Amino acid sequence: MRRSSLTVAALLVTLVAPLLAAQDAKPSKAATKPTGGDPEYIHPYGPPTRPFSPVVRVGNLLFLAGQVGTGPNAAGGVVPGGISAETRQVMENIKELLGKVGSSMDKVVKCTVFLADMKEWDAMNEVYKTYFSNGRFPARSAIGTSGLALNARVEIECIATK
Repeated sequence: MRRSSLTVAALLVTLVAPLLAAQDAKPSKAATKPTGGDPEYIHPYGPPTRPFSPVVRVGNLLFLAGQVGTGPNAAGGVVPGGISAETRQVMENIKELLGKVGSSMDKVVKCTVFLADMKEWDAMNEVYKTYFSNGRFPARSAIGTSGLALNARVEIECIATK
């Protein structure tokens, strides 16, 4: 009987001791690291000239900074031609930026549209919708503002997957 009690005690110590030790151990870095990893601040056009990152990647999510209609024909401001031309340039800027970080318009899951004048919402939508295929539109919010950078009519920010 004494021998079986010692055997049971030894077995319990063998099974329980590692559990107690694990309970007292500090969590490893891997266990405390947030899911998806640390943010990666991406500047695909070179060092930042303004205090923001064009893209921040966390895990497989890409957060794009708001884009206005600046481009090669904008002479330092937004492209001429009003809301339709600006929206087209904004969407081209988003498309180009996504391409530079290994994503595409098909992987956009959420957009926020800022409009200087909500009366231009329909005209913006006419251009915006042409950048998404087969009616697969991302979730979206639209907000009227009292002003945008560079006196833009529209600014759009997006979240996409990689």
